[in-house]
Amino acid sequence: MKAKLTSRTIKDLAPAEKAYEVVDTDVKGFLLRVQPTGRMTYYYAYRTASGSKKRIKIGSHGTQVTAQQARDLATRYAGQVAEGKDIQEEKQSSRKAARAASEKTLKRFTENHYRPWAQTNLKSSDSTIQSVYASFPDLLDTPMADISVAWIERWRVQRLKDGNKPATLNRLVNALRSILTKAVEWETIEEHPLRKLKALHVDSAPKVRYLNSDEEERLYRALEERDMKLKEARARANEHRAIRGYELMSDLFRFTYGDRLTPLVTLSLKTGMRRGELFDLTWENVDLDTKVITVTAETAKSRRTRHIPLGPTALKVLTAWKQQAPLQAGRVFPADDGGRLDNVNTAWRNLLKAADIFNFRWHDMRHDFASKLVMKGVPLNTVRELCGHSGLDTTLRYAHLAPDHKAEAVALIG
Repeated sequence: MKAKLTSRTIKDLAPAEKAYEVVDTDVKGFLLRVQPTGRMTYYYAYRTASGSKKRIKIGSHGTQVTAQQARDLATRYAGQVAEGKDIQEEKQSSRKAARAASEKTLKRFTENHYRPWAQTNLKSSDSTIQSVYASFPDLLDTPMADISVAWIERWRVQRLKDGNKPATLNRLVNALRSILTKAVEWETIEEHPLRKLKALHVDSAPKVRYLNSDEEERLYRALEERDMKLKEARARANEHRAIRGYELMSDLFRFTYGDRLTPLVTLSLKTGMRRGELFDLTWENVDLDTKVITVTAETAKSRRTRHIPLGPTALKVLTAWKQQAPLQAGRVFPADDGGRLDNVNTAWRNLLKAADIFNFRWHDMRHDFASKLVMKGVPLNTVRELCGHSGLDTTLRYAHLAPDHKAEAVALIG
């Protein structure tokens, strides 16, 4: 059937028992297919330079295109065919290119390729990836090759205005960089889009926070008072339960500590272990006879095993804690349900408040450990080994604390 395909002629078409086609009389190859359901679809049929017959879908009448819009597209296709182009092949190639490009977006690459690798090879990979997602939500659906230095510069300017510290922004950008680096290494993209981006300037010798003698005394006193309050609260609870005939809980006065917090804090201060390393520590890696804790490569941030000698205080604390600690899963500090401990944030904040200590994070106990070793004259490389620093540069932040080393040097010239 032939007719000029206009809105008026199409309006008069009725569906038949079988599908049929109406070929336009003006534009060669332009046609409308009418389905028994009444659905009408425009196509453009043509022959390639090699003589093959092909057709390309233009769109559904009414819902996607009008008769005039379909005619305009068919006319454009006719011109391209006259130039020797295979429009169907080009359209398929464009679709393939679009699909390939979508696989190169930041989130697709991260989920399909980077995350599986990172979970096997990097410590805290999931939290690092989550920090990238939270910090750069506008980049997740962007092709990695289109991520620009200018965009990151604008992002950093705004974040600095919001009060973020340069070191924090450098850390977040480095997490993003690491994903893009793997994309280049695995030939997903040709070159690193942030290769010319310079890090924000950060003081190479930042102030190190550690406890002075008064703060340390207040901290330990607050821990003792806290343990006593926990024991007294447990005793009152058991009196209450006994009156009502309930099963009694363990009498904490039989033990040294009220709960895990005092051993955790003391070990942090006396071994310099990271919080995650303490949460992962098992009794298998605590040797009370040789007085050594082993931090295994699987739980260490540096992915290298290190051994930490136990001083008298740390040894005393661990010995006492082992007598009362739950032994689920062999962890030294298991969670209440026996699994891995998640955090002690509330207890830590309340402790600092009770001790009247300010601007002191849990991680600062690690700085306290390293600082006091250096102040006692321990060589920096030994401090590096005990703390598990990957390089000496990190340890050098404590160099200024070494006793009189600068004064002695200046004294040499009178």
